[in-house]
This record gives sequence, structure tokens and C-alpha cells, in this order.
Amino acid sequence: MKKYFLMTVVTLTALAVQAQSKKQGLPPMIDRELFFGDPEISGAKISPNGNFISFIKPFKGTRNIWIKKASEPFESAKPITADTKRPISSYFWSNDSKYILYVQDKGGDENYMVYAVNPLDKSDSETGVPNSRNLTDKPKVRAMIYSVPLSNPDLMYIGLNDRDPAWHDLYQLKISTGELKLLRQNDERMVAWIFDLKDKLRLAMRSNEDGSTDLLRVDPKAFVPIYHCDVLENFAPIYFHTDGAQVYLETNKGTNTDISKLILLNILNKKETFVESDPEKKVDFGSAEFSELTHKMLYTSYTEDKPRLYWKDKELESEYNSLKKQFKGKEVSLYSPTRDERKYLIATYSDTDPGTVYLYDRNSKKTTFQYKPRPNMPLEDLAPMKPISYKSSDGMVIPAYLTLPKGIASKNLPLVVFPHGGPWARDYWGYHSYAQFLANRGYAVLQPNFRSSTGFGKKFIDAGNKQWGDKMQDDITWGVRHLVEKGIVDPKRVGIMGGSYGGYATLAGLTFTPDVYACGVSLVGPSSLLTLLNSIPPYWEAGRKIFHERMGDPTNPEGEAQLKRQSPLFSVDKIKAPLLVVQGANDPRVKKAESDQIVMAMRNKNLPVEYICAPDEGHGFARPVNNMAFCAAAEKFLAAHLGGRFQEEMPPAVAERLKEITVNPANLSEAEKLDESSLVIAVPDAELIPGTYLYKVKLEAMGQNMDLIENIEIQDKGDHFFITDQMETPMGEMKEEGSFEKKSIAPRKRFMDQGPVNILMDYTATQVNLKMNISGQKKESEIKLNQACFADGPANFMQIACLPLSESYKTKVSNVDLHKMSSADYIISVDGSESIKGQDCWVISMKSAAGDPGDMVIWIGKTDRRVYQYTKIIPEMGAAKMTGTLEVK
Repeated sequence: MKKYFLMTVVTLTALAVQAQSKKQGLPPMIDRELFFGDPEISGAKISPNGNFISFIKPFKGTRNIWIKKASEPFESAKPITADTKRPISSYFWSNDSKYILYVQDKGGDENYMVYAVNPLDKSDSETGVPNSRNLTDKPKVRAMIYSVPLSNPDLMYIGLNDRDPAWHDLYQLKISTGELKLLRQNDERMVAWIFDLKDKLRLAMRSNEDGSTDLLRVDPKAFVPIYHCDVLENFAPIYFHTDGAQVYLETNKGTNTDISKLILLNILNKKETFVESDPEKKVDFGSAEFSELTHKMLYTSYTEDKPRLYWKDKELESEYNSLKKQFKGKEVSLYSPTRDERKYLIATYSDTDPGTVYLYDRNSKKTTFQYKPRPNMPLEDLAPMKPISYKSSDGMVIPAYLTLPKGIASKNLPLVVFPHGGPWARDYWGYHSYAQFLANRGYAVLQPNFRSSTGFGKKFIDAGNKQWGDKMQDDITWGVRHLVEKGIVDPKRVGIMGGSYGGYATLAGLTFTPDVYACGVSLVGPSSLLTLLNSIPPYWEAGRKIFHERMGDPTNPEGEAQLKRQSPLFSVDKIKAPLLVVQGANDPRVKKAESDQIVMAMRNKNLPVEYICAPDEGHGFARPVNNMAFCAAAEKFLAAHLGGRFQEEMPPAVAERLKEITVNPANLSEAEKLDESSLVIAVPDAELIPGTYLYKVKLEAMGQNMDLIENIEIQDKGDHFFITDQMETPMGEMKEEGSFEKKSIAPRKRFMDQGPVNILMDYTATQVNLKMNISGQKKESEIKLNQACFADGPANFMQIACLPLSESYKTKVSNVDLHKMSSADYIISVDGSESIKGQDCWVISMKSAAGDPGDMVIWIGKTDRRVYQYTKIIPEMGAAKMTGTLEVK
């Protein structure tokens, strides 16, 4: 009886909502499942030989790859992958149509691995699909695909950062066997390798330490620079010319260049030939499409409000125009051609249509319906997306898109501002699930392309330099003012919601303009720009200088002060509106700590905050059940504070998942705060012990173990000690030397020799002066110190052994962090006692005072002050663990 009673209540509630909708003029409320549930079919591709069509469709509750013969109906398709943990988002065919290749990470950690599956292999009896092979099965390693040769379809050229997390070495990968062959060890900061039309390696791109970029010709014995852009300029190789001597390049290089253009660069003599730029002189060069059959350019495209195509192939242009007439009011996109380019897939779409896919035969000029990704979406109830523009605080014109709820007057509406992520990206016209979802709930939706958005010229993107929370935020705020002044929006019912940079803009909106917003929803948004920049993934090292130029430099006092001022975390007391924070626990870009710290700060000030954190997600939510749970929570949150309507019911699995990932802010624990009064000054009471020390070292990295030998020699040079620390590795010898004061063990000089990297450091009490030679590039720099350094440089654990260690001993010291080019404080503490090699030892820990990874534990003999064992965590090597054990003679 209770079951039927509840069903009746739900039915009556739904009828009441529909009746209210009709009375108000809003269309019926569309189930959120239709917006955010899995599309029935998506991502179709034709095999190069034209025999098969592959696509993505749920299998065992998760999006996987399916395949069917091109002549068969979709009902005859079979799955060929069976991943139950992460949906597959993209894939491609090998050029011989033998394999399907795709990339997948674990839990959103973005360490992508390359998989191959032969769709014609026999299905496994347990999984129900053919076996997929992981071709780059290396934990904590991120694969990058550079080229898939036409001349040898069994090969791929990929990058792996298994040797150095910051830089990808170039490998040749044999698909059929998984055999990897190292072609180029990346010791020169290369970020891309470019192959010509004959699949020969011709070019490389290098990111320099000053943030500039070089295009290099790859000669047999050297790299030859042929093109250079400064840190705030950009270029991108697009396609090789058929003559093999020229490459098409998009570039905005030059002080007189605003919108980017397409040029031909002769890689032999460096001659540049202008090809084209926007005929309307409004936006950057967009893209160029080439035939893989003839290698001739088919068309170029530019996107202002909507895309514009400029055709070079007259035959294909005529066919495209016929298709545009056939699908009036729709954008038409041709993609996934067969090898002979006589068949294409066609996607048609609009702002009020998620799309339809057809097969187009160029010989017969016939289009054959394939599928709709969301066939049950009531298109008649969707709202148009309108391009608009307005002026910001300094008069700069800001382009934007406005979606207004359908069926009601555009007056005094509640508004949700939806800033995009990046921020070096942009919003586009077309179907947008969040905009349509929110409009259906009764909200106006504003999507501003604020300064720093890409595509609108160099001046527009540069206007956002160091303007996070300032002019960039003004661009959003003035958009709200524009709609309020026009009477479209009720100023008391304005919310802001976004992900990544959009999440930051949400936090900034609530802190820096607290009277503008009634609520905010931040998805993976950074709360502190300082911690964000100090925790970027190692494979983003090439962009570190660009971040400093675009955002601010945390390594100098002015930049640090600016970034702190622009960080919402330090202005939490200004917040007036409720906040919903959403985070993926495995996010490698915006770490979970970014969300934790803003939630705890608001909690501690008794400000209204809600928190959702999914343990199996990264930078955004990929699993449908997590996304549905988040959207349901956000919908209810917005309705409570802005007055829009919301769908109360949700599937049991979604409701249960929402409970699981909802975090009670009261249960979040703050990092233990250091009691400075408990610290003693690091003053040694003993000297270093001269001699030679041999350590057997075990390195555990990325699922592999490696045995190394470390030799340490301490010499008494009269007025100072000299330490040499050498380690033999499979990649060669690594050597570090340093001279130290006798009594204080303070470092004087330090020299590091690690192959192509040589660094000389000269210490004073207030700063360290550096002379660096990296692959022949010389540079000088300096690092300001928080205090004089101690336990820094070679054999630092032996320096710690000179301290007056005892139970509960604790001190704070400074080191130089060469990865961040800044001073870093560490806490050294005695944590207990333990016997090692029959010796009674102090157990000492050395940890970052800021909570950064990279702990070290040291076992020091209580009587002889020898270091019998140490362990180090190396975050730059994917949290590799190094354990050194003293060989006692």
C-alpha cells in the first residue's frame, strides 16, 4: 500500500508541476536524465576501408566501443570493450582498419594509457568482448600520441614521461606486439615532434625556460632553430605542404599582429609566405582541413559568433552547400572519411538540437540516417542561444551567449552566470547541455567570453594577463549589470556556476563581489592561486613560465602578494551567499586541497557551504552516476536560492551515490598547525665525520624496482667541509658537490651535474645565486631565502646527524626548491627510536612545512651519529620511493 501511495504522490506532484509550467508559460520540465545521462549512441567513425562503423554506447552500465558492418543496422552491433570503471570518451582506427585504439586513465588522474583491440578477435567468455591490450602499461606515466603513419599502419609515434615526469621521450610503438623503441631521449625540453607526409621526423617544438617557444628542424646531427615566438606569442604547425619543404603554420608572432594568421614556412631557408587570415578581420585563424588522399587544403574555418567556412575544394564546396540546403537551420560538419574519401559521416546540429548523424555517399550524393545521440529530447521545448555583447568596466567589448527560458517574458528572470573553464578557451554557439537544462528550469543563462578567452586576438587574451579576480571578473560582473539594466534579470536572484577557471570565477564572484550573487556552485575551482601554481602536474612544466606571465609569479614578493590578493581563500570573510563546492578526489590539475581549504574556511566562519567530493573522479565528472548526482544536487541548490524549479525525484542509484559523495564540512580535518613555540633553532653540536660512505639504494618507481649505488665522500678542507655525492644509475652518473661551513654546516657552494643539466649555486644568508647550463642554454637567477639554509645539498641527511638530537627534538630549516625556484621550509623532528643493523637509532622525519609531498625519514645512530638508512619520496618521479642502506664494513 505504501508503495502505491508514494507513486500516487510522485504522479500528482509531477502533474502539479506541469500544470504550473503551463500556467507560467514554461515548457514541461525535461528529465535531467535526458540532459546528462549517457547518450544512446555517440562518437561514430567509419573504418578507413569503409567496411565498418564503430561508435560509443553503454555496455554493462559504462560507455564502451561497439562495432557493426556499415551495411548492418545498429541493432546488429556488438561491443568490443568492457570497461566498467571509466567511460571511454575517444578512440580511432588504425590506418589499415585492423585495430581500434583508445586512451584511458585511472579514476581521472590523467595518466593516459594507450590500448589496442582487434574488433574481429573472438570475444572472451567472461567479459563478452575481444581482449584489449594496454600498450603503455606504466603506472603514473602519461602517454601522448604524436603521429600515426600512413606508410606503416602497424606503427605509432608516442611520447612517454616514464624517465622524467616533466618531459616526454619519443618512442616508436608497434601496435601488433606492443614493442616500444626509444627514438629520442628528451633532454632539451621538447614538447612536440612533427612528422611530414612521408612519416619522416622533420620538426620539433621546444619550450624554453623563459617561456618562449622554438620550432626546430631535426637534422641528422643537430636541431636547427627555424622559428621563434616569445612567451606571450603562439604558433602551431598544422600540416606539411606537398613539396616537403614547407609547413603550414598558424601564428600571431609580431608586435603588429593581433589576430592570428596562416602562413607557409620554408623549413630549409626560413622564408615565410602569407596564406590567409580572417577575411572579416575579426577573429583568430580557426582551422584548416586537408585531404589525406591528395594532401590539398579543403577549407579553412573561423568562429566569431558562429563558424564560417572558406572552401578551397570547389567540388566538395558544392556538395556541402547542397547539404546545407537539405538541413536548413542546422550546422553541418563532415568528418571521418573513408580512405578513398568517397564516404563521410555528417553531423547536423543547432543550439536547440543535440544533433543527428548521417552517412554521406559522395558518389550517389545520398545521405542515410544513422542515429540521434539523444532521440528522446523534446527539441520543441529547448531555448535558442543568442550571441550578444556588452562593455566591461574599462570599455572593452565582451562577446557572450545568452539563453533565455522559453515561453515566458524576458523580464526579472533569475540568472545563472556560467563562465567557461581554461581560462584560455572559449564558449561556442551550439547545443549546450547546462544552458538548456538551466533554461528549462526557468533561468536565464549568460556565458561570457571574458578577456583571456581564446580566438578573439592577441590583445584580447593579453588584456587578461594577471587579471584573475580583477578585470577578468569585471567582464563577468558587467555582464550581469548589462542584463539587469535591460530589465531581463532580477538583481536579487543571480547565481554563478562553473568548472575549473569557471569554478574560480564562482569563488571570486562570491568573495570579491558579494552583493552581486545570491549563491554559487564551484566545480573543481582553485581557491588559492598560490597553491594552484605550486602544485601543477609535472608534465605541465613546459608551461610554468607562461603561467607566471599570464597569472602572476609566486617566486617574487610582488607576484606573491598579487596572487594572494586574487585568491578567494584569503577573502572568505567577505562571502555572504551560500556555496556548493564540487571536487574530484583524483584531480591532477586542481588538487582536492583547493576545495577542502575553502570549505573549511567557510565552515570555520559559520558560512553556509555544501560539499560534494567523488573519490573516483578527476578534473570534472566522467562517470554518469556521479554527474547525475552532482547535477541533481546543483539543481536543488539553485532552486533553493534563486527560485527556479527542480526535479525532486531521481533514480535510486543516483540518490544513493549522492549520499555517498556528499561530505559533511564538519568532518573535514585541517592539516595540523605547527606550534612555532615548540621549535628550536637548528644549531649543530657536532661536525661532519670525514670519510667515504657506500649506500645500496633501492628505487621503487612506477611499479618497477631498480638497484643503485650511492658513494658519499666527506673531506675536511681546513676551514670547511667538502661533500661529494655520486650515484650510478642506468642513465649514467649523477653527481652533486658542496662546500659547508665547519661549525654551522651552512652551505657555501653547491654544484649539480646531471647529464645535460649543470647548476652552480652560491649561498648567502639571504639568497642563493644560481648559474645554470641546461642543454647548452645558460641562465642566471637568484632565490630569496626565508632564513639561512641548513640540510640543503649533497648528503643532507648526514648534515642532520650533526644536530643535538633527542626525544621530541623539532626544528625548522630552509632549503632551495629548484623545481619551484623558491625557498621552502621543512620541519625536522625526532619521531622515535628503532634498531637498524643492530644499532639503536633515532628515527628522524623531514617534512615540508607547507604540507607538500616529498617526505624523508632517516635512521641515525644515537652514539656514532652515522646514518644507517634513509627513505625519500620523490614527487617529481610520480611519488617514487628511494631507500638507501649503509654498507657497514
